[in-house]
Amino acid sequence: MNLSPERSINLFHCLNELNDHSLVEEIQSYLRSGSLSEPNLSPAQWSALVFVLLTSEKELDVFDLKKYSRSEEGLLRLLPVVKASRAVLLSGCGVTEEGCASLVSALRSNPSHLRELDLSNNDLKDSGVELLSAGLGNPHCKLETLRLSGCLVTEEGCASLVSALRSNPSHLRELDLSYNHPGDSGVRLLSAGLEDPHCRLEKLNEEHGGENRMKPGLRKYVCDLTLDLNTVNRLLSLSEENRKVTWTTEEQPYPDHPERFEDCRQVLCREGLTGRCYWEAEWSGREAVIGVTYKGISRRGRGGVKDCWLGYNNKSWSLFCSDNSYIAWHNNKRTTIDVPPSSSHRVGVYLDWPAGTLSFYRASSDTLTHLITFTSTFTEPLYPGFRVCSDSSVSLK
Repeated sequence: MNLSPERSINLFHCLNELNDHSLVEEIQSYLRSGSLSEPNLSPAQWSALVFVLLTSEKELDVFDLKKYSRSEEGLLRLLPVVKASRAVLLSGCGVTEEGCASLVSALRSNPSHLRELDLSNNDLKDSGVELLSAGLGNPHCKLETLRLSGCLVTEEGCASLVSALRSNPSHLRELDLSYNHPGDSGVRLLSAGLEDPHCRLEKLNEEHGGENRMKPGLRKYVCDLTLDLNTVNRLLSLSEENRKVTWTTEEQPYPDHPERFEDCRQVLCREGLTGRCYWEAEWSGREAVIGVTYKGISRRGRGGVKDCWLGYNNKSWSLFCSDNSYIAWHNNKRTTIDVPPSSSHRVGVYLDWPAGTLSFYRASSDTLTHLITFTSTFTEPLYPGFRVCSDSSVSLK
């Protein structure tokens, strides 16, 4: 029996009144241990999770869906929590038009508690934004901050938003439309909307727009990278216009340079990255390491060769890749990643520098499988880099 979230939670309340607290205790145990597994939750367990979250004042202040689910199904199951929360963070949770339709009910609810909604990095498209705009224009809506960064929004979506901003009264103070493609006409629409006396918008972000932002998923953030000849170890050779690095036994005639790795087979890219960036690298051979680092990483490993390895210090983060395993490293601490076997040797890396997140994915055809996300407060540009192991190579894609 596939019950709606509303019917499931009602049945759960009945169980609670009968003093059956086993489901609540089970969910609380999962949360404490960090072992909550979304695909295995039954409707009753989802309802117990809703109950636990609704009785937590902390969660009702800021509700981050990714703590419990990275899918639109999770959003639909936890919609009662969304309706009761002040701030809802749904960035990168696979929300589509269907999820937007459900969110409208939260925006229109009376009273509406929602003041901040982050939908960044979801492929909502104009159709999803049009649905949200209908909710924004509702007199019960009290939303003050809306983040739609990287949501495949064009001029059409901008027109829907402007209509909502002109509604009376509009409470929206901050609108983030960065990493979209409003075009000149969309920007003009938004600028004209700001001049409307009913519009109370104080902060509008339209940065980093362009046609390339209309690619689905993380590939809208693709950046061009080139391997840096001044950093490559002499036992590595560069080819394919400095986009491929290969392990070699013959020392290459690279000139001396203070940024060259002397004691380990590593190379960095020329580009220091901030903002949102996505790139892919493919390795071949036995194993390789893909990572990022601050420019100040040691080049000579004075305290031992591993001092300059990516991920073995507090200046860098990395993913060790082999046929049998993935291991994430930072500050010499390892995290083994359990994923099903795959023939893919391609890794996707997504850096959201302002948000302080660095994510690694296994990339195959059009599918990205999340491996791990590091969180940190980045303080300077990050340089992609690679450590190439015996008889192996790495190529930028």
